[in-house]
Amino acid sequence: MRSALTNRVWFLNWLLGIMMVVNCSAQDWPLWKSYTARFMDNQVRVIDHDAGERTTSEGQAYGMFFALVANDRTRFDGLLHWTESNLAGGDLSAQLPAWWWGQGPDKTWGVRDSNPANDADLWMAYTLLEAGEAWNEPRYTALGTALAKRIAAQEVAQIPGFGSTVLPGPKGFQHGSSYRLNASYVPLQVLAGLAHKLPDGPWPQVQAKVPALIEASAPHGFATDWVEIREGGTSAPSPIGSYDAIRVYLWAGMLDPDTPQRGAILKQLNGMEHYLQANAVPPEKVKADGSIEGAKGPVGFSAALIPFLSATGEKNLENQQDSRLRSQFDSKTGLYGIPAKYYDQNLALFAVGFIERRFWFNRQGALQLSWKHS
Repeated sequence: MRSALTNRVWFLNWLLGIMMVVNCSAQDWPLWKSYTARFMDNQVRVIDHDAGERTTSEGQAYGMFFALVANDRTRFDGLLHWTESNLAGGDLSAQLPAWWWGQGPDKTWGVRDSNPANDADLWMAYTLLEAGEAWNEPRYTALGTALAKRIAAQEVAQIPGFGSTVLPGPKGFQHGSSYRLNASYVPLQVLAGLAHKLPDGPWPQVQAKVPALIEASAPHGFATDWVEIREGGTSAPSPIGSYDAIRVYLWAGMLDPDTPQRGAILKQLNGMEHYLQANAVPPEKVKADGSIEGAKGPVGFSAALIPFLSATGEKNLENQQDSRLRSQFDSKTGLYGIPAKYYDQNLALFAVGFIERRFWFNRQGALQLSWKHS
């Protein structure tokens, strides 16, 4: 683990870099710039102001991805350093990051739940590998490879009668012969990217089961937040699809058109498409049987559905959700919604960045960056 003196020296050097470096590419993405101003502090941790000022591994992983898209290497390094120092015991190659860091009942700050969250772990490993290639930095590549291997060792499970998949975390998601999974944790393009770069790992097998996992979690055309997969392959979706499930549509919408089974995945999620033909706002909560529980989802839900509706060819519905998103843009903050919520902005950064062609994924899941192609 790094010493306190080493951390102070690193921070001073990093702060000097912030003061000296003018990153034109990052300045060219106004939403990213507004996001960093509202949701990051000078330690370079992403803060959820509506959840006790906590930081999660998800926020750090997404932040690293957006920093790569923005060609904002200074913040990328800051996010990586904070994550490694505070969530991974000082060494991300040796320890998966804890998912939740915040203030405890005794008013001290630190890790509050050390169980890792796989949605963050996968995005972080993938982003490090892509950053190593984009910035020609072997250190990122080595760290991303080590992190992927640790995910494979601690979070990949072989379910009899179903196949290989990733658990949402190392602990608490297997109970006897039943496995609790989350389709929003397994973006197909991320797994395809890992399979392409690390073919000797379990990633080709895990990638192959993503369509089946989405199908099991969306029996009536709406993704649910969770699904129980039992040995033998039988499944039971959770009662509700909401804040987790909305990402399933987002990941599906960002798939390359030539991705195998893309069409089948989009069709499996067509309940949302049909709902929006009669309703202007996506629902906050959908029951597993397809009935609606929460009538109006937050603005981030509209953002997440824009790539999905574009992929399905529903241009009118796409424009409808785009109009709702734009109508809730706050020119004072440069963010969406009043007040701007952490999760909404993350969904918007993915969706708007993709629609604006700041990034995209090819068939093999490799990240394509506009600043590399310009």
